Amino acid sequence: MASKASDGRKIVAENRRARHEYFIEDVIEAGLVLTGTEVKALREGKANIAESYASPEDGAIWLINANIPEYSAGNRENHEPKRRRKLLLHKREIARLAQAVERKGYTLTPLRLYFNDRGRAKLELGLAQGKKLHDKRETAKDRDWGRQKQRLLRDRG
Repeated sequence: MASKASDGRKIVAENRRARHEYFIEDVIEAGLVLTGTEVKALREGKANIAESYASPEDGAIWLINANIPEYSAGNRENHEPKRRRKLLLHKREIARLAQAVERKGYTLTPLRLYFNDRGRAKLELGLAQGKKLHDKRETAKDRDWGRQKQRLLRDRG
């Protein structure tokens, strides 16, 4: 079953490695074009966006390689699990994201797939730039120092 966030979102899938692998510069909420069995499979909490990415093609943004497994109670009209899915964004957002992807090193990575408070499936998309190995080490060092600092403050007072 999908987890429930504090702001009314029902989180279905989360890409936890994205913040480790990339510098997230901007976060955009996008809708998804889904079939009925895909929505039912998402409501069961079954999805994986860890290896997926978004790509601007033909004047639209497409979610590629996201795995929404077949609906368990579906019939032969079930959906294809790894099909390309169109993302719903405004024209200006599409143009801005397409220009950013054309620049060196930027990519569109999905961060979170969830149902909003109105029951619509949404995808949180991040405009990201890849981290180098030394950047990842520095991030881990900062995180560890933050934990150690919190422990010291808690123990002292």
